[in-house]
Amino acid sequence: MKAMILRNTVNLVENNLPLELVDIDKPIPKDNELLIRVSVCGVCHTELDEIEGRTPPDSFPRILGHQVVGRVNQLGNSVNLFKTGDRVGVAWIYSSCGECRYCKEGNDNLCEKFKATGRDADGGYAEYMTVPESFAYHIPDVFSDSEAAPLLCAGAIGYRSLRLTNLKDGQNLGLTGFGASGHLVIKMARHMFPASNIYVFARSEKEREFAKELGAVWAGGIKDMAPEKLDAIIDTTPVWKPVVEALKNLNTQGRLVINAIRKEESDKDCLMDLNYPRDLWMEKEIKSVANVSRVDVVEFLKLSAEMRIKPEIQEYSLEEANRALLELKQGIIKGAKVLVVDH
Repeated sequence: MKAMILRNTVNLVENNLPLELVDIDKPIPKDNELLIRVSVCGVCHTELDEIEGRTPPDSFPRILGHQVVGRVNQLGNSVNLFKTGDRVGVAWIYSSCGECRYCKEGNDNLCEKFKATGRDADGGYAEYMTVPESFAYHIPDVFSDSEAAPLLCAGAIGYRSLRLTNLKDGQNLGLTGFGASGHLVIKMARHMFPASNIYVFARSEKEREFAKELGAVWAGGIKDMAPEKLDAIIDTTPVWKPVVEALKNLNTQGRLVINAIRKEESDKDCLMDLNYPRDLWMEKEIKSVANVSRVDVVEFLKLSAEMRIKPEIQEYSLEEANRALLELKQGIIKGAKVLVVDH
């Protein structure tokens, strides 16, 4: 099979071709596993974190990619949930122990033995991949393969982030950064909280105009002050400066939810700009989002089908993965990027 593999972590500024196209044997499904013929795979900022070493793969070479849609090609022994030919998706969560208290309470994203698709196990930047059947999902018929791929990470993690805000209908919501996850969050927020106003902070005028097209009542730059205080803000950026700026816009008892696996270290000195009475006093709080659980994926796929969420997508061939990643690094974004693997 064809696959784009990462042999070592690299600095994308110095090496803008981190992945190598190779021809390797397709994997064989073990007990309770599915072999999936990959149709499409979304491109996520977390792949940049893997490539540049902020959350590196546990071994090399590694096939990245964790927003996978394809068809079940072969069943391992003892598979009960799927049959050959089923259309399925694979998300960031590849497996967990199933026995700890976090797994038992539905928060398997917090399991100490959590494994990530495309980091701790080979992912979807390839023609085939395997996954435990318990960590694969039926894809609603209302979505094409390319539309479904971003829902599995950008959408599901956005859904978890929105739940963690504890937002009530009518309260003001802010979104810092407006890429793949942000543009899906605004769609679900307008559905779940129709009386809430949404304010967007984005670095480019193009992103700000896009946000207003999708229903934001206001859109400004990262350092701008919103016309009203915000009861909750979701940060989806890869850096620290927007976090500091977002805190200035929080209302009393407001909550900032950071939706990022890792933050880049290049601007960490900006944290020295934190001002306790201005930014955290009056019971303001910061909460991180750790991974995504199976429950999040299942609930969000159901919600997105009901809402008929249609992500904005840009398609690339598998061989163009390096270009898609470099554009993501450079901030050339509108919606979500998707690799079309099976033409």
